[in-house]
Amino acid sequence: RQRVLMWGVLLAAWEAAWGQLRYSVPEEMPKGSFVGDVAKDLGLQLPALRHRGVRIIDRGRTQYFALHEKTGHLVTAERIDREQLCRLVEKCVLRCELIVEGEMKVYEIDVEITDINDNAPTFKDTELEEKMSEITVPRSRFPLPRAHDPDSGQNSLLSYELSGDEHFSLVLQEGPGGDQRPELVLAKALDREEAAFHELVLRASDAGDPARTGTARIRVTVLDANDNAPVFSQAEYTVRVPEDVPVGSTLVTVTATDADEGLNGNVKYTLNKVTDMALDIFHLDAETGDITLVRSLDFEEGNAYKLEAQSRDGGGLFDTAKVLITLTDVNDNAPELTVTSQLREVSEDALAGTVVALLHVQDQDSGANGEVRCSLDGGVPFRLESSQGSYYSVVTARELDREQGSEYNLTVRAADGGSPSLQSSAVLTLRVLDVNDNAPVFTQERYSARLAENNAAGVLVLRVRATDADWGQNALLRYRLWEGRVRGLPLSSYVSVQAETGALTEGPLDFEEKSKYIFGLEARDGGGLTGHCEVQIDITDENDNTPEI
Repeated sequence: RQRVLMWGVLLAAWEAAWGQLRYSVPEEMPKGSFVGDVAKDLGLQLPALRHRGVRIIDRGRTQYFALHEKTGHLVTAERIDREQLCRLVEKCVLRCELIVEGEMKVYEIDVEITDINDNAPTFKDTELEEKMSEITVPRSRFPLPRAHDPDSGQNSLLSYELSGDEHFSLVLQEGPGGDQRPELVLAKALDREEAAFHELVLRASDAGDPARTGTARIRVTVLDANDNAPVFSQAEYTVRVPEDVPVGSTLVTVTATDADEGLNGNVKYTLNKVTDMALDIFHLDAETGDITLVRSLDFEEGNAYKLEAQSRDGGGLFDTAKVLITLTDVNDNAPELTVTSQLREVSEDALAGTVVALLHVQDQDSGANGEVRCSLDGGVPFRLESSQGSYYSVVTARELDREQGSEYNLTVRAADGGSPSLQSSAVLTLRVLDVNDNAPVFTQERYSARLAENNAAGVLVLRVRATDADWGQNALLRYRLWEGRVRGLPLSSYVSVQAETGALTEGPLDFEEKSKYIFGLEARDGGGLTGHCEVQIDITDENDNTPEI
């Protein structure tokens, strides 16, 4: 420790001229332990320290350092636990500021907290169970859980050893980061009838001086044959989530399949390589493979997490996959969509391109989060056009037809470029005004009826009916006869039509006078358009005449 402190003092003296001091101190030092000679490094006179208003300011929640007024030494104000303060970083540096109020000067002080070997390696589970088929081939390897040591440097470097029986040995694989990965090796073929269980002890030791150790007991259960290992659908799962994703959300689902049946094909999932921090944040469902969020994320606390998922079947065969969860900052301002001007009604004969609404859009965010795209929900005869600046126009895409749609609810949506994208929308209600562009149409082109002669006047012969697809006055119909003459008399002397209902009545008709009447009817709407049909009335004979000699 003295050598470390001497190096920190020399480094501080060199940097003091630049307005910044650097020291280092081991963790877990008692309160009041020496950190550095601030007064000497800054050239401050001891008797003047109090009069110049020299004091230490720590911007964190806890004051870890203080200035000794009599000696001018920077000392610890609290016991410092490096693993508690810097769980996610290799180099632990605490920063405070020295204020010299008399000279109006501020000096930054960086204190590196060096690690001591105050933590023993620990296993997540101290009682482990391995299941192996009795036909497992010798030299087969099975991953063992790695111990975790929150210390850093040499103090966190782990070595492993295995004790137990002659059937098993231990090999260490070097991971990408140089860490040792223990694997259990089957040295001798298993025989379930000879021994159904094997008891082993896995010991992890760190490289501290003196070294600290931790152990886990392993019970190997011998099972019958299982010849297919689970296989993950991907070697690596990558997911990017916003830091404000709700607790309980499923972030990613890992999936492995096993060609075996029954227990040997039943896959269970576990997190194999995780830190204590990750265990507090994520949970892997053993049945479904869903990785869910246990507590809130904080981008500033950690912006990426590397996990290792393991799928293991009922016979002990396994597969592993990497899981990378990356955090992104949130996009917290939705676009503002404002209707500046809007028509409530538009005629159905309006030309294509007629502007029915003008909208303005803006987003308070910047960058991609402030880039806004607008769209109009489809299925309507309108389109959205970019206008000047941040204005958009809603225009008719083609001529309208009120008979196909008399009213439209147009939904304009604005979405920014954030991830996830925030959206807002505005609904424009537009009524289509009718134009008399549809003529009346009779339900039949030709109507016919058969009637006995000598009926009383006003008898209903038949009823004609026409329809008009227009609306209002344009769809109001009136019926009339096409005037003609029968035996020198107007047609209306024989038949008549009720203008509003289309009911056709007749006066007394005489078969001997005329046995068939064919004439036309007209339906006229309120806009003057007409439709026509033909009516035929056949008169049947009655015995109403005596013989003449």
